[in-house]
Formats: sequence, structure tokens, C-alpha cells
Amino acid sequence: MNSLKIKFLGLTAIIMLVAIGLTSWYNLKTQEAMLGKVAHEHSRLLVETIRNGIITDMASGKNDRVGQILAKINNEPAIDSIRIFDESGRVLMSARREEIGDLVSTSQLLAYRTKRFTYRENTGGSDKFNSLVPIYNAPNCYACHNESEQVLGILNLRLSLDTLSSMRASGRNTTMVSSGIMLAILVLTLTAFLLIYVDRPVRKLVEAMEHAEQGNFDLARATVSSSDEMTLLSTKFNLMVLRLHELMETTVSSERNLAITQEKLAHSEEIQAMNIALEERLKEIEYLNINLEERIEEIEEANYKIADLASELEGKNVGLKVAVERLQSLYQTGLVINSTVELPKLLNILSQKGIEILKAKIAYILMLNPETGGLVIGGADGLPEDVDWKEEIPSREGGVCHWVINNSQPVLIKNIDDIRAFSKMSRLGFVRESVVCAPLTENDKVIGTITVANPADGSPFTNSDLDLLGTIATQASVAIRNARLYEEQQKTYLNTVQALVSAVEASDAYTRGHSDRVTRYSVALAKKMEFDSESINRLEQAAILHDIGKIGIDINLLHKKGKLTQADFDVLKLHPSIGVRILEPIGFLAPIREIIEQHHERFDGKGYPNGLIGEKCLPEARILAVCDTYDAMTSDRPYRKALPHEVAIQEIKDHAGSQFDPAMAAAFIALCTDDELPGVTA
Repeated sequence: MNSLKIKFLGLTAIIMLVAIGLTSWYNLKTQEAMLGKVAHEHSRLLVETIRNGIITDMASGKNDRVGQILAKINNEPAIDSIRIFDESGRVLMSARREEIGDLVSTSQLLAYRTKRFTYRENTGGSDKFNSLVPIYNAPNCYACHNESEQVLGILNLRLSLDTLSSMRASGRNTTMVSSGIMLAILVLTLTAFLLIYVDRPVRKLVEAMEHAEQGNFDLARATVSSSDEMTLLSTKFNLMVLRLHELMETTVSSERNLAITQEKLAHSEEIQAMNIALEERLKEIEYLNINLEERIEEIEEANYKIADLASELEGKNVGLKVAVERLQSLYQTGLVINSTVELPKLLNILSQKGIEILKAKIAYILMLNPETGGLVIGGADGLPEDVDWKEEIPSREGGVCHWVINNSQPVLIKNIDDIRAFSKMSRLGFVRESVVCAPLTENDKVIGTITVANPADGSPFTNSDLDLLGTIATQASVAIRNARLYEEQQKTYLNTVQALVSAVEASDAYTRGHSDRVTRYSVALAKKMEFDSESINRLEQAAILHDIGKIGIDINLLHKKGKLTQADFDVLKLHPSIGVRILEPIGFLAPIREIIEQHHERFDGKGYPNGLIGEKCLPEARILAVCDTYDAMTSDRPYRKALPHEVAIQEIKDHAGSQFDPAMAAAFIALCTDDELPGVTA
């Protein structure tokens, strides 16, 4: 849009459009004024003529002819109406007899009283021109009229301006069409002029410039004869290109000669310098030949030493590579065990890392029971599938772990057949071949052992393997201590919060034991639906704490015996959100808080506080919703007695799919039917 011709044409078109538009507007206004003046003069002459005729007939006593005159005039197409009314506005005579005695419009009466005897109006979408002429009382009228009356009546003539409006519209259309044609002719003329006398010569010049820019001086010629100015411009351009071509050829020739001269000069100097340097190098070569013979003898002697060192270095590299791999494995083990604080998961990870780092077949961790002195499997990898992890293993003579616990130090057994003190068959159901075992300690007391057995390649374990397992045992001891501290911290938090829940329930005989019962029901239902252990643990904690938010509810409302109002229900609905805020400072309860917040949501989305629908609500929260509702229905409340078990079960059936998850509801009913629900008999 930056083209000069487009700018010129656009500006010219705008100027012509404005000029023609203003001219057309002025012409239309002039036509309208002329038509208005014609209508005014025509109406004035017509009404004066009619008034004079009426006065003449009335003066000669021919009053009946006045009505005939009005009727005949009214038949004219251009006359809309004609009538005579008095100063009060009542019609005295009219071409339409039905108007006689009626009152004229307020606008006509007001126009007469303000002496606006001619005016224009629009009624029913049609232009009208009104003329008002008073008929004054004259001496020759005194015979019929009182001399005190100054005005005998007002002659009102209303002309239709539809014909004039049609003429005005026709004139406006003609003006607009002629203006448009004139504008189009001017634009086309200017466009043709620009294309022929400006655009085409400029394109030729631009094409010649592009050839000159690319170095094609033979084609860089422009011949333009459309005007004297363009001819002069093309001639000057051709001369400029020719001169530029000559200058470039001269410059290139000069630079080529200069380069050849410089190259010859540099080559001559370089040859001279090379001769001098060559003489010096020959002297150096003679000296080096003498030294070379001496160095060859030294190199031969050094080669023997290098061969010995290479053999030694190769052995050290193999050992270093193994050490680096083990250090990397230890580092990764540290990262992995520090990423979890769940003790069972931690012990299994340590067993897997023991196999991975020491390249063995079996690894296991046995935790010491300080009360019985027995050992329990904490984590393992590679053990036979029929091993009972829950069974406590007695610590007896002949066991590797028994020896490590009693001596509080690690042990390396390269070949079990060489040591009679240890039994070859492990109590965990596998045959020992080569074993390393290290103690796990806490506060300088042995709390268990970590054992790795039977290398995968069949070779015996080494002292470096024992040192490596000792390092793993040290990491494991620290991780186990941290995991136990974390578990104790969790239990402390949960016991504190559970104490608060118990305190709330203890103050209300109706809700005492509610959280414990809901917890038992929820855990039983989760096991029935085969939830994993982590989900069951979260559900158990959430069930214990699900009503903790009632701490923030007025005790009088919780004990209210009368019917609860909608306002009471709105307050009670706040307790899930209050519970979430109470537990918010306890970081590890984040997933628990979400279950508590959702335990009053409905499967159809009509619950609170968030109106979650279907499976958008956590499965643990859907279990808790069924169990909490069942216990609430089968427990006494201040405002009603407990419902029978059968009634509560029927309510759960009736609301399955709306209030409750149908799968959860069906499983709960099955628990009750099979007498598997703790404390409930069908």
C-alpha cells in the first residue's frame, strides 16, 4: 500500500468525491428550498383567490355558493382539504360536510394564534402545506354579522406535497447518478494517465536498474519516449550506467595488476627468507642426528619399562572401574532410600539395591524383635515364593544373622562348605553358597541385619564386597532410623488429632464412638473391594478424623433437639471445610484432607461442599460416605431415635446411584448380608 500511484489515485478520488458530494448536497438543498418556496407562493395565491371569491359571494348574498366552491376546490388532486373555522377552532364550513361543527387540530389553532399563517407538516407519512387566511368583517357584511366581530372566519387550505416530493426525489437521484458517473470517468481517466505516462516508464527504469545491480550492463538500457521529461530521465540514466561500467572495468583491471605485482614481490622475499632458514635448518639437522642416535638407545630402554607399567596400569584400571561403578551405585542407592520414608517400601528397595550392586541372586533384611529375640523379614528380593514373610524366625546357632547380631560386626563367608559353624541350608528355604552379612544399628544397638547371598556369576564374594555391604548397611541404618522417626511423628500427630475428635465425641452422648465405628466399617468395606494397603491406610486415618471439623460448629446446634432449619443445615455443611483448615498445617495429611473434604459429596453431584459428580470424587471418600451415613442412621440423634438396621440398609439401596456410588453401596450391603461388617448383624 506504499505505491505512489495508489496514493495519488486515492487522494485524487477523495478530493473529487468530497467536491462532488458537497456540490450535490448544495444542489439538493437548493432544490428543496425552491420547491418549498414554490409551494408557499402557490398556496398563498390560491388561498387569496379563494378568499376573495368567498368574500364576493358572501357580499352578494350567495352564501350557498361558498360550500359549492369549497367542494369543487377539494376535488383537485393537489388539495388535501379546505375549510373555514372560527377563532375558537370550530369548523364553520368545509368541503366535507361531516367536519362541520368539529374542532380543528391544536396545531392549526396554535399556528393561527401565533400568526404563523403558512407552515409545513407531516401527517401519516405524507408532507402537507397549510395556509391560513383570516376573513375580516367588512361594512358590506354588517347586514348579516355583528359589527363587533373583527374576524368572520379563518380559511384553511392544506396542499399535498407528494407530487413536489416525488419531483425532489427524482432530482436527487438524477444528481447522485450524474455525480457518480462523473467520478468514475475522472478516476478511470487518471488511472489510464498514470499507467501509460508514469507507471510504464518507471517499470522500464526499474528493470534496467535491476540489470545494472546484477552486473548485466549490456541489458541495463531504458528507452522511454512517453514524455519529454521521461525521455530526458532515461537518457541520463543510460549515460550513468555506461560511465559506471567503464569505471568498474578500469578499477578491476587496476586491482588485478596490483595483486600480480604484490604476489611477485612477496614470492621473491619469501624465497630469500627460505634460503636463509634452510641453511639454519641443515645445521640443526646435523646436530639432531647426533642426539637422535643417543635418544634411540634411551627409547629402547624406556619401552621395556613402559610395557611393565602398562601391564600394571591395566590391572589398576579394572579395579578402578569396578570401584567407580560401586560408588555410583552407592550414590544412587542413597538417593533412592532418601526419597521414601515408608519403612516396608524402604527395606524392599534396600534388598533390590543389594542384589544390583553386589550382582547377587538373593538379598534380604531381617529385623530383630527385641522382646522375643526373633527375626522378621522386613524386605527381600530373590527368596523362594513359598516363604511366609509374617512368620517370626528364631535366632539360633548356625545362622549367619545370629552370629552377626551377637558379635555386632559384619561377616564374609566366601564358601559355606569351608566353615562348619554355619549351616548350608538357610531357614528361608535356599542353599547358601557364598554370603556377606552386615548389622543394622540404631544408637549403637543392633536392630537387624542385611544379607546378600550367592553371586550371580558363581564366584565367591570378596573383602571389597564386604566393605561395600557395610557401607550400604550404614546408609540403611540411617534411613531406617529416619523412617521410624517419621512414623512416630505421624502417630503423634494422629494421636493428638484423634484425642481432639474423642474430646468432641465425649461431650456428646449421641456421637460417642461414631468415628471408631465408621473407621471399622470403612476399613472392612475397602478390604472387601480389594483396595491396596496404602489406600486402606489413608481411608482409616480419614475415617478417624472425618468429623474433626465439628469442633468449629456451635455445640448448641450439634445438640439441638428440634427440627433443624435451612440456616442450621448451612452451618453444619461447613464442617468438612473446617476440618480441612484444622488439618492443613500437617503436611503428610494432604491426601487425608481431600478425603475428609469430599465425604459428604453425592454420586449425582448434589452434595457439598464442591458438588462433585461420580468418579470425580475419590473412591475412599465414596466409601466413607456410605459408612458414615449408615452409622448416622443407626445411631440415636438429639432429634430422633436410631433407625433399625433393615431400614438403614433399605435407605442405602434406595439411594444407590443418586446419593451413593452404586458399587460401594452394593459391596456394603453384601458385607452386612454375609455378617462381615464388624459390630453389625444382619
